[in-house]
Amino acid sequence: MSTAQQAGTQAGYELVITRSFDAPRRLVFAAWAKPEHQVHWMGLKDFTVPSCDIDFRPGGSYRTCIRSPEGNEVVLCGTYREIVEPSRLVFTFAWEGKAEGERGSESLVTLDFIEIDGKTRLVLRQAPFPTADERDGHNNGWTQALDRLDAYMRQAA
Repeated sequence: MSTAQQAGTQAGYELVITRSFDAPRRLVFAAWAKPEHQVHWMGLKDFTVPSCDIDFRPGGSYRTCIRSPEGNEVVLCGTYREIVEPSRLVFTFAWEGKAEGERGSESLVTLDFIEIDGKTRLVLRQAPFPTADERDGHNNGWTQALDRLDAYMRQAA
């Protein structure tokens, strides 16, 4: 089950997605924290993850390369701001540019993992986005990635 809310704020546009998983909260949290899990679900449908580096600690960084079926690669990266295992994760998100050290605009992603009867409700918030189109593009990307995470959780649980 998935719901998405898209809103405009004075500081920019915000994306909110709520998703339920038939898996324990600790497992869903670990899927975000460990590269051996992320390689199975991060990215759009039919994408692969050729590399995923995670320094999972406040102030640590992550860098994940996702590859399209056509072989095009994009890199998402950021820094962990807050880790409260297994209930909350806050990190920055940016697309890495073609030039060394170049990054696109940065947003903040907040994940809340809520345990309900052995299952997990995930609330994802991401902001700010400079345009509604950019927010909607991330909604599409996260929705596909969360579909993949749901399928992975069914196998792993």
